[in-house]
Amino acid sequence: MLIGIDASRATVANRTGTEGYSLHVINGVVAQGREHRFRLYFRDDPPPGLFPEQENVEIRIIRQPRLWSHVGLRSDVLREPPDVLFVPAHVIPWPGVGSVPCVVTSHDLGYLHYPEKHPFLERIYLDWSTRHSVRIARRVIAVSRATAHDLAALNGVPEGKIRIIYSGVDKLMQPVDNPEQIAKLCGRLGISGPYILHVGRLQARKNLPRLVEAFAQIRGTTRGLTLVLAGRKAGEHRGLLRQISQLGLAGQVILPGFVPEEDLPALYSGAAVCAFPSLYEGFGFPVLEAMACGTPVVCSSTSSLPELVGDAALMIPPTNTGALAEAIHRLLVDNDLRRTLIRRGLERVKRFSWEASARATLDVLLEAAQA
Repeated sequence: MLIGIDASRATVANRTGTEGYSLHVINGVVAQGREHRFRLYFRDDPPPGLFPEQENVEIRIIRQPRLWSHVGLRSDVLREPPDVLFVPAHVIPWPGVGSVPCVVTSHDLGYLHYPEKHPFLERIYLDWSTRHSVRIARRVIAVSRATAHDLAALNGVPEGKIRIIYSGVDKLMQPVDNPEQIAKLCGRLGISGPYILHVGRLQARKNLPRLVEAFAQIRGTTRGLTLVLAGRKAGEHRGLLRQISQLGLAGQVILPGFVPEEDLPALYSGAAVCAFPSLYEGFGFPVLEAMACGTPVVCSSTSSLPELVGDAALMIPPTNTGALAEAIHRLLVDNDLRRTLIRRGLERVKRFSWEASARATLDVLLEAAQA
């Protein structure tokens, strides 16, 4: 079978959730499906070594400067149709690709739950692209039960069309026991002393103003305590900087920017607590990465997070700043609780592997092609 895959998002520099998912699941599906042929579509030449060089893998470069999916990719698929087209992290070409069956991954519908947290044009595009893709697709992969529920309840996608497949955790994410490695990274990022860590884009939906406020309430309980907000800046970060200044937290809240994946294990391992009070997540990679690195987690009790962490984290209502502050403080002072959550977390993350995710994804692609 010839399986076409939109691999354009997997080559993005400084990959975060959906881009990382795209890279891992594509490589995993190719590794699992050696009896099939694959055609990977790119905008530009992919970096060497990013994808396997195998006889059954064809690299197709489509140099279309604008409307890449809807003009370039669509034209190529119509001209030389694969048996199935997989779109792991973008939109199915509009208005469709003829009779070629499609599979799309839906990562979250947070823009419907918290529309005010998204710029107007971004919200309009997300709503259109999601509704179009799930309508065209023969099968829709949801990365969590929460996302599957939203697809059915908010987008009217028939439940029989949805397949829930959890993402994995990179094997790179393991506890770092070398204090010198952690200290070297922290020195490079301007971090000193014990720290609370948040990893994720600095955008409104991540609920960072409440995290900063919670930190202001507990900062005096631990000597030298700082808050580290690691992630790419978004338009909302200016308001965050104003809040930090108004609360007198300059120098105590560190914004190191995007941290490369290879540095994350040391950053997680050095943290006293990983705090992730996001308002909504289709799949929260940082909570699983933190647990994989042996770091206790405080997270929201909403959307997909409870099904990911189980009993391996402290969960709080994301709008309750006091509860967030109390939960973080408990993990800072209660060593027995810390050890319990660390042990549970290391066990919990074993349920999330890219091999299992890729195997299930390949099954869905074959199912869609034969349906």
